[in-house]
Amino acid sequence: MYSDSNRRVLSIFRQIESAILLIREWNVGISDIDDYLRQPNGVQVLSATCMQLQAIGEGVKNIDKHTKGGLLPQRPEIPWKQVMGLRNHIAHGYFEIDAEIIYHTVQEDIEPLLSAVRFFIAELSK
Repeated sequence: MYSDSNRRVLSIFRQIESAILLIREWNVGISDIDDYLRQPNGVQVLSATCMQLQAIGEGVKNIDKHTKGGLLPQRPEIPWKQVMGLRNHIAHGYFEIDAEIIYHTVQEDIEPLLSAVRFFIAELSK
């Protein structure tokens, strides 16, 4: 169904998986929102996390474009439009990044997203 774009879509999913793993690694020491501001490297972690979340959103947007909106609905538990929307907020929000939203995303949404991404990688690798 997606044979023309299969390799590109698979590559994007792999890049998203790598970004998620980096976010998980970088946020190990972050136990609450204030850690982004109190820890010596907290602001760097927040900035780096935002950059990866932005890349994830862009990747999801490209996947949706390549598959003409037909692939992502296979995992409806993921709010794909919100993933893309967070990318837009980070990219265009400049200094209005809400650490609470980023913290919640890392704590609550990254693992389900990783599961969905790995599902698609497995399916597209068949």
